[in-house]
Parts: sequence; C-alpha cells; structure tokens
Amino acid sequence: MRNLLLKFKSKDSPYGVTRETLKALADEMDISETMVVHLAISRLAKEVLPAYGIDEGQLTVGDINRLRKAAEPMLPKGKVISTQYLP
Repeated sequence: MRNLLLKFKSKDSPYGVTRETLKALADEMDISETMVVHLAISRLAKEVLPAYGIDEGQLTVGDINRLRKAAEPMLPKGKVISTQYLP
C-alpha cells in the first residue's frame, strides 16, 4: 500500500479545501475522512477520464467497403413506398 501526503488549503476554493471542510463532510456522511477523499477522487475520475479506450482513428475506404459488403445481405429489398425525414 502506498500513502499520499495531503496538504490542506488555508481556505476553501475550487482547487482545494480546508481540513475543517473535510471533517465536516466526513461527519455529515458518517464515513471516514479517507473515504471522503476516495469518493471525491473517484467522482473526479469519472468526470475527467474517458470511459473507454482510444479508438484506432477514422475508417479507411477499404474498411467502409467491407462494412457495406457485409451489410448488403441484411438490408431491406424491394421498392421504396415512402420516405420521411426528421425535422
């Protein structure tokens, strides 16, 4: 297990909180101060970090052609009776 030294700010701001604020949160939520810190970091991670891995970029013309060929048998056949467009 690795430890992290947490230095508190002298006043609350968007970039940090005082020890008193941490204690108040822990008391209000009835959890430990450590759990408050973990909860805050977990919420920040969900907000900032991507939910999925980076993709491989744009599809090539070959990729698109392969997809069209694979989809062809699954597309509807026959005459178009009517079309409708969303506003």
